[in-house]
Amino acid sequence: MNALLSPVTKVKGIGAESSADLQSLHIETVRDLLEHFPYRYEDYRVRDLSQAEEGEKITVIGTIYGEPVVRFYGKKKSRISVKIVVDRVVVTANWFNRPFLKNQLQTGREIMVSGKFERSRLQLSVSEHHFMDAAKTKEKEGTIAPVYSTTASISVKQMRRWIRAALDQFGHDIREILPPYLLEKYRLMSREEAIRHIHFPASVEDGKQGRRRLAFEELLLFQLKMQAYHAVNRRSTDGTAMPIPMDKIREFVHSLPFPLTRAQRRVAGDILKDMQADYSMNRLLQGDVGSGKTVVAAIALYAAVCAGYQGALMVPTEILAEQHYATLKDLLTPFHVEIALLSGSATVRQRRDVLAQLQSGMLNIIVGTHALIQEDVYFANLGLVITDEQHRFGVEQRRILREKGLHPDVLFMTATPIPRTLAITAFGDMDVSTIDELPAGRKPVETYWVRHEMLERIFAFIRKEVDKGRQAYVICPLIEESEKLDVQNAIDVHAALNRYFTRAYQIGLMHGRLHPREKEEVMEGFNRGEIQVLVSTTVVEVGVNVPNASVMVIYDADRFGLAQLHQLRGRVGRGEEQSYCILIADPKSEVGRERMRIMTETNDGFEVAQRDLELRGPGDFFGTKQSGLPEFKLADVVQDYRMLEVARQEAAELVENEAFWEAEAYSGLRHYLKEDEFFAGKVRD
Repeated sequence: MNALLSPVTKVKGIGAESSADLQSLHIETVRDLLEHFPYRYEDYRVRDLSQAEEGEKITVIGTIYGEPVVRFYGKKKSRISVKIVVDRVVVTANWFNRPFLKNQLQTGREIMVSGKFERSRLQLSVSEHHFMDAAKTKEKEGTIAPVYSTTASISVKQMRRWIRAALDQFGHDIREILPPYLLEKYRLMSREEAIRHIHFPASVEDGKQGRRRLAFEELLLFQLKMQAYHAVNRRSTDGTAMPIPMDKIREFVHSLPFPLTRAQRRVAGDILKDMQADYSMNRLLQGDVGSGKTVVAAIALYAAVCAGYQGALMVPTEILAEQHYATLKDLLTPFHVEIALLSGSATVRQRRDVLAQLQSGMLNIIVGTHALIQEDVYFANLGLVITDEQHRFGVEQRRILREKGLHPDVLFMTATPIPRTLAITAFGDMDVSTIDELPAGRKPVETYWVRHEMLERIFAFIRKEVDKGRQAYVICPLIEESEKLDVQNAIDVHAALNRYFTRAYQIGLMHGRLHPREKEEVMEGFNRGEIQVLVSTTVVEVGVNVPNASVMVIYDADRFGLAQLHQLRGRVGRGEEQSYCILIADPKSEVGRERMRIMTETNDGFEVAQRDLELRGPGDFFGTKQSGLPEFKLADVVQDYRMLEVARQEAAELVENEAFWEAEAYSGLRHYLKEDEFFAGKVRD
């Protein structure tokens, strides 16, 4: 048995009670303890005062000069101050609420103190101190001490002691898992050396190299799992090779009211090639707002129908489902394709009829919300599953829909451009196609950031555009007034616009609390041009397509994330006329101001997404824990993006190398794969 898998109680100093405390940190084995890495270090290396910055935490050694002075504040608060001579400079050292130190702070005694340095006043607020005549201090001087995540019942000092004990007892049991050529190629420490150095580095550089080795290992192991999953899936013949009649596909493409862009033709080709292969397609299709993903989805669905299979398109909201249903119906009905819509607002009878037709095979394509994954939904011959805005669905929801058929092809679509680092991380097991070109004739949306006091001018601008026959969106963060948030609400803004336009134009109101039928009526009125200005919450964020709309006004824009702002901006600029996005915001924070600047500087969704990732970090990018993003212990996919790219390339080459699956040099990596249930039985010991 691997000694590192022993219970953590095998480490000297850790008993049953301490073991129970460690469980709250997910530490149960010796390996868990050794892989509980520090998140920063306390630097106890002695510094030269002349190089110290204002407010910096430093460590200095000096000699006590003069008697300590104790001052009391109230019953329990106190401050003890003493002069210390450091490099011929007299510094005042202050301890708070530690009056008992008075007898120890003797004139002439040498002391090492660490704390925040006030250069302007030559003062030090002491957080730690050690007398140089104490034996333990000699070990401390010049060291860099790790700081760990702990609990109320475990101190950082305890954690340091336990990890040092674990290294002393079990350090030689740490096995190397990377093949020698990778260690040599990237000049990496051995695994044992890296773990020792990351916990107790002799220098800053040692700590960095320890982290570098372990972060690379972490990314490589993750990418190895992704690439191996992809390779095993490709090698299996469980998929369905669809006999797609390409002449019919060409006829359908020629019937479209617009020519496909080069990017659309390229990704459609990728998808059709997958559908004709004997493995199950597992592809992500991403493209900026307005890039034409829906028509590519229509081509794929028509191809499935022509090959004798059914297709399903699942979307997160009813508005988007209705939009896609209408679009697909217009495109595919002339080719005798039967399409139906299934959503939560369907009547019992409508639902029963649709489900009966779906199960009998009379329906070729079904469009719907999560209603598609309910237990009573059966398909006659499901061959293609498309999930739009896939990051809004959990992994489990997507799996259930996929299992409605016998190894159907799966296409995930998103209009939220995903930076390459996150695409590699969250979707490493998929093939990724990107539509990186907008349809011809699209003009970039002009974006402006204005303050609230310019409201009259904004209303006048809306009137000017509406007078030309155009339409406008006005987006608000809330439905009704809130005492907690001082933001404009949809109902108040709707009333204000009605007063301003004095009934000259029709002002619509849309929000999530409306009955589905009321929402449908409002959207139909806006689509037909009967409503000129639509006041709405973010329910129109994705998928709504009204080419005549040329103005997007967003109240309190700093309350929205960059991805959401870009999605909202994408509702305009869909026709031939120049369109405008006006962001009304008085941001209080620098992050809020930076968001506004980014939106006015670029229309490129991929650049917006990258900047959003840099501002918010990978954990918040998708706004949901269902996104499939792994939680790395050390690696940061934003800061370590080059390392991630290298790890992906190495992992891809490894799984394609026959020696990887057999040779002893790769046994450590194969053992890691075998820990995953998916690979059990597929990987040799």
